Amino acid sequence: MATGRTHRPATRSRGIPEATVARLPLYLRALTALSERSVPTVSSEELAAAAGVNSAKLRKDFSYLGSYGTRGVGYDVEYLVYQISRELGLTQDWPVVIVGIGNLGAALAGYGGFASRGFRVAALIDADPAMTGKPVAGIPVQHSDELEKIIEGDGVSIGVIATPAGVAQQVCDRLVAAGVTSILNFAPTVLSVPDGVDVRKVDLSIELQILAFHEQRKAGEESNADTDAADADTATAATPPAPRGATGASRKGPDGDVPAVMPA
Repeated sequence: MATGRTHRPATRSRGIPEATVARLPLYLRALTALSERSVPTVSSEELAAAAGVNSAKLRKDFSYLGSYGTRGVGYDVEYLVYQISRELGLTQDWPVVIVGIGNLGAALAGYGGFASRGFRVAALIDADPAMTGKPVAGIPVQHSDELEKIIEGDGVSIGVIATPAGVAQQVCDRLVAAGVTSILNFAPTVLSVPDGVDVRKVDLSIELQILAFHEQRKAGEESNADTDAADADTATAATPPAPRGATGASRKGPDGDVPAVMPA
């Protein structure tokens, strides 16, 4: 049965730009929220606004997926949820290991969004012997000596590093040597990895510093606006009133004719 929707499967040879890949999770999050509210279709303008991008960019991104929607109807929400999930590789189960079970690692272990988005926490790893066997978010922590065996046994290809900066590179090297090819790094340091290994860095302090910059700039703009307003008030107060009888007529000044004040 014809649906009125053009579908052209995405191919690896055609490629999808990294900027588009980075926006796909934003679209998926917005679409999932629509799906949970049983919304059947969505326009490009509505979806773009929900994802925080412009509609032209959204349509361009979706062209890489082979989906252009239906003119006058919009995009089928459930279809796009499946399509983007498939493109992101979320239609299969991805085992993940989290290394470093301090406050941050424990919080990540307890994050409920992993399972609903195609990820399974296969193991929690920590170098502290006192942590071994301790349950965190219902998962017993295992010692770092078991790291390689766990990665091989569970077929893990994604690792999360939540260790202190000083040991992050060592942990990264062990993950890569054991077969992990994608790393999410929460440690405040830059990791060196060989070709073929992807690293995504999440640095909360950098994000806060960027926000601080914007706050400082906004405060400066408000201060400048207050100064300009004060200067304007001072200039108004310093301007002498026009001579009586000058209204409606021209008068001479040191620089020539002064425009007459028009009657109200």
